[in-house]
Amino acid sequence: MNSTWLVVADSSKARFFSMESRTGPIKETRSIVHTEARLHEQNMTSDAQGRGSVKGGEGMHAYQDKISPKEQESINFAREVSLELDKARKENKFKQFVLVAAPSFLGKLRDHMSKETQKLASLEVAKNMSHLDAVEIRKHLPERLPGL
Repeated sequence: MNSTWLVVADSSKARFFSMESRTGPIKETRSIVHTEARLHEQNMTSDAQGRGSVKGGEGMHAYQDKISPKEQESINFAREVSLELDKARKENKFKQFVLVAAPSFLGKLRDHMSKETQKLASLEVAKNMSHLDAVEIRKHLPERLPGL
């Protein structure tokens, strides 16, 4: 069991790293790419909105989406990443983790993560670093990470 994981994510990619010490380097162990979030919004929707009528009302009206398709895919991916962390926690793959995510995505991750898994987050960083290499990511984190 690695004692600490580092998870770096945005709405289309999550990268998982292991850390062996509080001050040492990080090593990428796996990644998840959510290709749907990388599509242009026009490719995510149909051309026409659904239509409906109100009983006793006049005419028809178009249904409006309450949330954009791109936003929905971001929520779906946050759920997927959170489930992955929950599964790893249940399998005792880590004792704690550091979570680095784009600010808008960090809230979505929190919303879908179990309370038990949230308790194991030793540090959260609201910054998009998913495009950086491991050395650059490590440079943006505190020199001495909490826990371990």
